[in-house]
Amino acid sequence: MNPLLYRVQVLDRTCDILECLANNGPELGVSEITSDLGLSKTTVHRLLSALTQREFVQRVPASGKYRLGMKLFELGQKAGNADGLVASAGSYLTRLVSETGETAHLGVLREGQVVCLCAVESPKTSRSPAAIGERTPAHASSLGKCMLAGLSSGELTVALAQLSWERFTPRTMVSEEVLIKELQKVRQQGFAVDDEEFEQGIKCVAAPVRDRSGRVRAALGIAGPRSRLGPQVMQHHAATVVGLSTQSRKIP
Repeated sequence: MNPLLYRVQVLDRTCDILECLANNGPELGVSEITSDLGLSKTTVHRLLSALTQREFVQRVPASGKYRLGMKLFELGQKAGNADGLVASAGSYLTRLVSETGETAHLGVLREGQVVCLCAVESPKTSRSPAAIGERTPAHASSLGKCMLAGLSSGELTVALAQLSWERFTPRTMVSEEVLIKELQKVRQQGFAVDDEEFEQGIKCVAAPVRDRSGRVRAALGIAGPRSRLGPQVMQHHAATVVGLSTQSRKIP
């Protein structure tokens, strides 16, 4: 085999193992990884050993299984802060929680999914939990719909092809035609709503975060239980989210 092709194959398989742990964890054994990826146990053992030495993966003594290591967290933090987006947005999320009482999130669009870069949880006992690094399908997310609505027609065509169109609740939009109409509404009103479309009992509202050129770079919003987010409250929170997202244009 061509040495270059071999190195690329090794990198691909290494990334596959990391993504397998991320998507199916928190802990997986060699047999589970082997079964999921269709690789030999020898290959998986060898790559896990290298990843463990570099602290990208950690072996759990009690179970003998593997989980993602802290090195990935460290790199992820640096990646999120690389352009100053997370550091700049933190104060806006804190204000959102203070003014709405609900959990606030900042996310970016990546291959049809919203990746949560930063979050501040509500202090209330009943709240929507926050998970940095969590991915949510864009078609079932208020953050996702904000960012999809900010794409050019060509970019949107590519993004729509990347969506999973999975139905999570009876309210999930799984039709391209329906979603496109929703995105037109988002552009007109300046915010997007997730009305129990990803998880029953949870409602969200988000607005786009634009850079100084006006391009949508991210989205920020709040999420909380349906019991607190009736129509009038949602409208009030939408105005709050839009106001703070407009101020966030100071972000580089």
